[in-house]
Amino acid sequence: MAGNRILAVAAVVVVFILAGGFLILRSSGGGGADVTLDVSIRGTTMSPSALTVKQGDHVTMSVTTDKAEEIHLHEYDIKFAGEPGKKVTHSFTANITGDHTIEIEDTGTEIGKLTVNP
Repeated sequence: MAGNRILAVAAVVVVFILAGGFLILRSSGGGGADVTLDVSIRGTTMSPSALTVKQGDHVTMSVTTDKAEEIHLHEYDIKFAGEPGKKVTHSFTANITGDHTIEIEDTGTEIGKLTVNP
């Protein structure tokens, strides 16, 4: 009788461990997804101003500006040559983790950031 209880408790513990491990791996796994980011810039305001992807994601980022200006995504060294009302698109793999500044190149005005999580 005591042996059956021990077996039952052990089975429950194993199920909880397996279920917990599955949930952790599912929520913290690496990237690799196709991610599309669309931002618009009006004056010195970028919307949305905070972008987040996972390391390894395949990112397609489009920028639309209200005036002719170059928008620069630092660390990736990607430059969007903005023209009023025209969408400029670049694709890249998010392989550099951390926070990356997005700025109006000519003035050095920081307008947003791209966060790449591990």
